[in-house]
Amino acid sequence: MDLLYHDFKQAHLLGSGPLLATTLSPVAPVEDPGRLQRIAFSSTQASVTADIRSGLLSQRDGGTRLSKQEGNAWADIYVIYWRAVYEIVSLSEGSRADHGIVYELWKDLTDRLIKGYSANLFGAWTVPCLYVAGRYLRVFAINADKHGRGTKSLTFDVGLQDDVTGSMSKNGRLEDAARIINRIFTLCISDRAPLESSRKWGLYYTINLLFKTYFKLNSISLSKNILRAIQASHADMPPLESFPKAHIVTFEYYVGVISFLDENYEKAEEHLTKAWKLCHPNAKRNQELIMTYLIPCHLLTTHTLPSKKLLEPYPRLKALFTGLGQCIRKGDLAGFDKALAAGEDEFVKRRIYLTLERGRDIALRNLLRKVYLAGGFEESKDGGPPVRRTRIPVSEFTAAIRLGTNNQYGHFDTDEAECLLANMIYKSLVKGYIARERGIVVLSKGSAFPGTGV
Repeated sequence: MDLLYHDFKQAHLLGSGPLLATTLSPVAPVEDPGRLQRIAFSSTQASVTADIRSGLLSQRDGGTRLSKQEGNAWADIYVIYWRAVYEIVSLSEGSRADHGIVYELWKDLTDRLIKGYSANLFGAWTVPCLYVAGRYLRVFAINADKHGRGTKSLTFDVGLQDDVTGSMSKNGRLEDAARIINRIFTLCISDRAPLESSRKWGLYYTINLLFKTYFKLNSISLSKNILRAIQASHADMPPLESFPKAHIVTFEYYVGVISFLDENYEKAEEHLTKAWKLCHPNAKRNQELIMTYLIPCHLLTTHTLPSKKLLEPYPRLKALFTGLGQCIRKGDLAGFDKALAAGEDEFVKRRIYLTLERGRDIALRNLLRKVYLAGGFEESKDGGPPVRRTRIPVSEFTAAIRLGTNNQYGHFDTDEAECLLANMIYKSLVKGYIARERGIVVLSKGSAFPGTGV
């Protein structure tokens, strides 16, 4: 563990939080894949406490000058870290070990860190240690819930996809982890130190971690409590723009998704667009996740669809939305229903099914627009140039809807067509009115189909 001791002392000399956080990582770096094994086999259960106290707190070779309380607190944390690493290595090598033990040890480590900050033993520059503790607490909780006792494989999938598509299985440990991460959030937001030396700089990373956890637990409503807490403390917090861009993008993404699920599509579009603009151009995975919700937002707010060029770099999104988009553009109601049914499992999983279902109104509008355009022109009453026909028999729209649905609903009569037309007028997708006694629809001369150019 000599390298760990060296990095710990160097981090304190330099005041480098990221370097200190690497000494608590339960994942070996790419450039040193054997790091965890060396740490695990560098001591024993009987001697680890003495070994770590000696190596960590020794003043030899330029050791750090820590108070007795702070030094003891760090030593206790690294003793637990060694035990957790020992269990992780045992799991990876196929020995008898328990994911639950890994979680409990990491929970103990996180708890010791929280107590150290609560007692003001650790400076705010060490906050990245909380990032590592909270992140892997969540990961180990998921693994413990998923695999249970005696499972041999250990994974560290911390991507966003499983965060938004929550599992319905039992998540006892993940719920416990959420409570502990919430304590980290409280620890950061309640810090009253000056901003330049405040734990508040760890807020958005912790908030994002809570969002991921609540989404995984299908407890999205709990995320709103976090947003309310931020709003209440907004005056005492650094501006969002001052935080790392990665924190901002993730935060804007989750706030956008929360607004999306609340059917506040204008607000969702605003936050998702910010996330999209700030997202790193090479982060295709994150861009894909943002677009998964931004595309349905645009469909409802602006009635626009993504171009082929936009979808080309994202094969999954292309497969999801191309069929639907083509049917909406053509006004193919039957094709739209089939495309929606074909992607139903994925749409439901992503929680966008009900929103996309509303796209049928746009498809119907485009079908009715075709009838309007096919009606051609008629002579102007004042001798001017010909104008488009604006008085269209309901029977023409009825026939078009029958064709658009391939008669899949059986007999479709004029009354049903009038009902659909009335809904389209009510939703401002069509401008005009129905003259029932004459059996016609009178459309606006200026903009019969708003946003389409006619």
